Amino acid sequence: MLTYPEIDPVALALGPLQIHWYGLTYLLSFLIVWRLFIFRAKKPWSPIEPKQAEDLIFNGALGVVIGGRLGYVFFYKMDQFLADPLWLFRLWEGGMSFHGGLLGVLVALYISARLWKVAFLQIGDFVAPMVPVGLFFGRIGNFIGQELWGRPTDGWWAMVFPRDPAGLPRHPSQLYEAALEGLLLFILLWFVSAKPRPRGLLSGCFLLGYGSMRFLVEFARAPDPHLADLLLFGWVSRGQVLSTPMIFAGLLLIAWSLGKFNRTKVNQ
Repeated sequence: MLTYPEIDPVALALGPLQIHWYGLTYLLSFLIVWRLFIFRAKKPWSPIEPKQAEDLIFNGALGVVIGGRLGYVFFYKMDQFLADPLWLFRLWEGGMSFHGGLLGVLVALYISARLWKVAFLQIGDFVAPMVPVGLFFGRIGNFIGQELWGRPTDGWWAMVFPRDPAGLPRHPSQLYEAALEGLLLFILLWFVSAKPRPRGLLSGCFLLGYGSMRFLVEFARAPDPHLADLLLFGWVSRGQVLSTPMIFAGLLLIAWSLGKFNRTKVNQ
């Protein structure tokens, strides 16, 4: 069994002010994504200018925070919100939903596309390869904060999280997600985006890639303790239910993108 590297979730304490590693990982991911945005915006095929890329990262960050928090509340902890509405604004206590954050980003991208008169899918394809960077650092923040851990296992790679009241050896599922949804998905999308692709292809690849990887990791990730253990058929989790539409949407978008590209070639 592996030993959990006990890291204080509070990176810096200045009197009553506490700066958590969770927040710092989000900040670091935004800084890296910002640099990648500027790098990609300078490509000749970029749909936006570098100045617009800076505006886009700001809009996207707002979408992540607002959508992620609202998604966590409405998808996972509606009861706590109804009992304590001000808890919605205590972001330092943790609690963000990727699916909610994705919806928030999509709204931000749609508004930006309308303002700049750029096709929505062009903006989506531009942003898609950078999203796994935020996922990677977010999952590292989950690992340090000892949240969203995995189901019990007797494998040699299991860890006992000190904050786990059951004290059971568990899958370090945060690291699985960081490796798959973060690092691996970033490498794949960055490789695919190295040259111009049919409109919608990168967006579809992201939806399919994330949805599939998240669905797979959910078999090792423990459901949130305040939720019913499993949903459909006694084995499908809330995360898998939310990820399934992404898988189908990704497949449809890829098929549409390649089909439109092939039809265009035939008509030329």
